[in-house]
Amino acid sequence: MMATLRSAFQLALSMISSGRPAPLPHPRIRLGLEELETRTLLSVAGLSVPSAAPHFHLTPLADAASAPYSPAQVRYAYGFDKLSYDGTGETIAIVDAYDDPKIQADLHTFDSAFGIADPSLTIATPQGKPAGGHSDWAGEMALDVEWAHAIAPKAKILLVEALSPSDADLRSAVDYARHQPGVVAVSMSWGGNEFSSELGYDSTFTTPAGHAGVAFVASSGDNGAGAQWPAVSPNVLAVGGTSLTIATDGTRINETSWSGSGGGLSRYEYEVPFQRSVQGSGKRSTPDVAYNADPNMGFYVYDSVPDQSGQTGWFSYGGTSAGAPQWAALIALADQGRAAVGLGSLANAPAAIYSLPSSDFHDIIVGNNGFAATSGYDLVTGRGSPQANLVVAGLVNYGAVSPAVHKTGPAKSSTHTTQNKASVRAAAAGERPVGGIPANRAAEVLAQLLREMHGLRPHETDKDLGAL
Repeated sequence: MMATLRSAFQLALSMISSGRPAPLPHPRIRLGLEELETRTLLSVAGLSVPSAAPHFHLTPLADAASAPYSPAQVRYAYGFDKLSYDGTGETIAIVDAYDDPKIQADLHTFDSAFGIADPSLTIATPQGKPAGGHSDWAGEMALDVEWAHAIAPKAKILLVEALSPSDADLRSAVDYARHQPGVVAVSMSWGGNEFSSELGYDSTFTTPAGHAGVAFVASSGDNGAGAQWPAVSPNVLAVGGTSLTIATDGTRINETSWSGSGGGLSRYEYEVPFQRSVQGSGKRSTPDVAYNADPNMGFYVYDSVPDQSGQTGWFSYGGTSAGAPQWAALIALADQGRAAVGLGSLANAPAAIYSLPSSDFHDIIVGNNGFAATSGYDLVTGRGSPQANLVVAGLVNYGAVSPAVHKTGPAKSSTHTTQNKASVRAAAAGERPVGGIPANRAAEVLAQLLREMHGLRPHETDKDLGAL
């Protein structure tokens, strides 16, 4: 058995190096409180798929441009390869639930396969040692750690393991992460439904007094139209999903919106000043930005913790989970550049992102999640996916000059701005988005606000939050 797995692994690596991905089965979907990230086992010639895996079957890849994607391909596709920054001197914190006992070894396997040096990885368990054996969360950790490292290879990584996926434990883990020396970005690839007292927890996603700036990044959800917490917090950069098609060398072929991308208007959070240039609904909207999330166009991940069907090894991962750690890594790269010019690390990533010209992003105008993708800002992909070399350059200079001088790129046309605002206002006014998902919550929100004028209600439940 071990010899078979070893030969299969070697074949998978040869396919990676040659640019020929192994055939993939259909994605497997795990259901929890909400849909988890999609994870697809890589199949290799000569291996049979265990009959105990009822949720997937083999499907040949259409052509060589199909996923899964390697770090080199993704770095080229999004422009990270044009940057000299590598994350040196910065620390990315990743917050997940439970324990992954194999994360160090799995990261080493991932790094060895793609020629990346192992990083400084610290595992913190501030609430006590969590239980292991939770394959979904172990897979989430593998995805988050491996791909944050792939994008910022010399940044330190702090993995904070919450005792459980309850919102209380995850918030506590975030609070721990933001207080640790050197942390400049906190990645959160999980979330759940909004709740009436969420405004009382927005301060969790702020830089502590006396600490260098900390950015907070969260995946927007995998269930299509609808805002989720914590991505909907105005202090968090919400990352939606796209479907990215690239050639074997990483050349971009096409990028459309992913139908599972979470996005919409908040039930409770008010519109934030930095979004007024793109929408005027009166509500906080998500996502802010986007990244590849289509499970059919996923990312190579190595995970030796057996999943629910007992499988281990190389997988293709999709979902908005993939975007949060990679955007956090992008911010770490920018903070390295800011340090080089004497500026502090970013403390308000969403505001900084909205200060950049639209030309810094790949504008995604095709597809829908229930809402339609349009030119400029939309409720599927936000401002779009990054042209990383341009976004990082803009973030490096953010705050160094006045906004009027800083915004040197071409401004979004008035037609686009008006169109975007009209689209978001239509959602707030109760028009149904594409797919017939109702958006009118005005009466409910008004009633809720009136109830809450005299203070926040206690959190209804200490619910578990699912990895996205």
